Amino acid sequence: MALLEVKNLQVEAGGKKILNGLDLSVNVGEVHAIMGPNGSGKSTFSYVLAGKPGYKITGGSARFEGEDLLALAPDERAAKGLFLAFQYPLEIPGVTTMTFLRTAVNAVRKKRGEAEISTPDFLRFVREKAAALHIDLEMLKRAVNVGFSGGEKKRNEILQMALLEPKLGVLDETDSGLDIDALKVVAEGVNKLRSKKRAIIVITHYQRLLDHIVPDIVHVMAKGKIVRSGGPELALELEKKGYAAFEQAA
Repeated sequence: MALLEVKNLQVEAGGKKILNGLDLSVNVGEVHAIMGPNGSGKSTFSYVLAGKPGYKITGGSARFEGEDLLALAPDERAAKGLFLAFQYPLEIPGVTTMTFLRTAVNAVRKKRGEAEISTPDFLRFVREKAAALHIDLEMLKRAVNVGFSGGEKKRNEILQMALLEPKLGVLDETDSGLDIDALKVVAEGVNKLRSKKRAIIVITHYQRLLDHIVPDIVHVMAKGKIVRSGGPELALELEKKGYAAFEQAA
């Protein structure tokens, strides 16, 4: 059984059809890349998986470990093991990153019926994960994403993912706004989270990210559906030929 099984998914927002019969199957241990031009529905797909309001499901299904994902509230999806890293992480003035991270971890643990993690245990846990990702603990004393560089914001989200230990991590254009050095650092963090117990979906416009996070499977998305799938070489083909032919096929 696939970890995530999406069949003929159709979604509208603001009266406009955005996803138009999307099919996708993701197994545990796999890294999938979804590539496509602006407006193809890539970010909408990630939001629908996470349960962001404002999207109307008009057809199809999405199952997570065999369970109807679309019937679950966003917090229930998180507790089941779904994580979304945003393209533009939000700033939360007045809340330290450390407080935010501990609150998030304990909220998921509570939803799963597990005991909350104590402050000393959490400090040890976060130090271990931050060290593995080369994140300075001073960053965790600052308000969430306030004054952070683009690279710091994305590394902070990778740290969240490391602490929450999801079964499926969805990274929505995590390379957006990053220079090449920051891109390498973030990609290194993602690669450290690759696991036989976890699947990752990387959503991106550009092949450059896939030089550093080499996917098992690449999908091309156009006009709200996946029009072609293949190995890492498909990303190189896209780099050479562009998206026009795939949009015509869609």
